Amino acid sequence: QVQLVESGGGLVQAGGSLRLSCAASGRTFSSVVPGWFRQAPGKEREFVATISWSGGTTRYADSVKGRFTISRDNAKNTVYLQMNSLKPEDTAVYYCAASSMRELVVATTLYNYWGQGTQVTVSS
Repeated sequence: QVQLVESGGGLVQAGGSLRLSCAASGRTFSSVVPGWFRQAPGKEREFVATISWSGGTTRYADSVKGRFTISRDNAKNTVYLQMNSLKPEDTAVYYCAASSMRELVVATTLYNYWGQGTQVTVSS
């Protein structure tokens, strides 16, 4: 089992930045592949970013490429999502997730563990 707790959400103006953190406990964090997802009201949960065990490989949704950066600190069992140049359409509940797959995956069904989510609101 892996327990995930997100933090760092909040209200920010368009063009601003936020940094989300996801602290993991339980099963060895380095054995899972973490990812970030988001869900806006009335929409399906969508993939945002994921990162390999070493941190050397990342994958992003097209909508956030060049603005968001995912990173991880295995010693601290924590994964981060730095969000810059935020837009109103980035408003959503952001979820941290962990997959037991060895490769980077984007489908929600391939993630075994989920956090409770943190709200990000971007005002125009």
